[in-house]
Amino acid sequence: MASSCLLLASVVAAAMVSAVSCGPPKVPPGPNITAAYGKQWLEARGTWYGKPKGAGPDDNGGACGYKDVDKAPFLGMNSCGNDPIFKDGKGCGSCFEVKCSKPEACSDKPVIVHITDMNTEPIAAYHFDLSGHAFGAMAKEGKDEELRKAGIIDMQFRRVRCKYPGETKITFHVEKGSNLNYFAVLVKYVGGDGDVVKVELKEKGSEEWKPLNESWGAIWRIDTPKPLKGPFSLRVTTESDQKLVANDVIPDNWKADALYKSEIQVD
Repeated sequence: MASSCLLLASVVAAAMVSAVSCGPPKVPPGPNITAAYGKQWLEARGTWYGKPKGAGPDDNGGACGYKDVDKAPFLGMNSCGNDPIFKDGKGCGSCFEVKCSKPEACSDKPVIVHITDMNTEPIAAYHFDLSGHAFGAMAKEGKDEELRKAGIIDMQFRRVRCKYPGETKITFHVEKGSNLNYFAVLVKYVGGDGDVVKVELKEKGSEEWKPLNESWGAIWRIDTPKPLKGPFSLRVTTESDQKLVANDVIPDNWKADALYKSEIQVD
């Protein structure tokens, strides 16, 4: 009887170990990707989500807060990034060249994608979950559907400076719910580094730059017991410490859920 019990215990233990080890192993994230712009290609895994030729999320949004990633200047060339790429929102707007050489449908020619969303699947140190459109753009001509059928692929990437058409300026969207004591703003279309690490606000007639707190994604906010007085100037700092000032970009009669285009852009 003792032998039978021992055998049964061994079988149960083996089954438990097998159950725990099911599925692909979890891979810890790699070091954060910075604005160093090295020429070296790094290895990543690539997947895609959303509609096959779509911009990613069904609502054309994502974890950065952008609401129109299907339109210019992103044009659906978007991607989620895992932790060292998304960086808890501080990677929003950064740009990457991505390419693949396998499977056979891959063109091995780089295309540029913008980070507009996040993913948490621990399948690789670096993981790009691209829009269906961006994933297909890595394929040889006419092979985009074939490439999407591959599912998970090995790919290469490197960070590059964001370059927008000349008419594209840094743009601010005042978020819903904003008022004189709570002001939240989404920052988008930043050239160069693409991502923003600091936003400050200056009221009309004041010399003080008030720091905003990162709310989530590319949205920054300020809470103040004293009502804010417009118009507001906004100062944006990018990852490589470049500072850009949009003077009086938010008018005195500003409204929540409204878009305000500046006259500034990274050279």
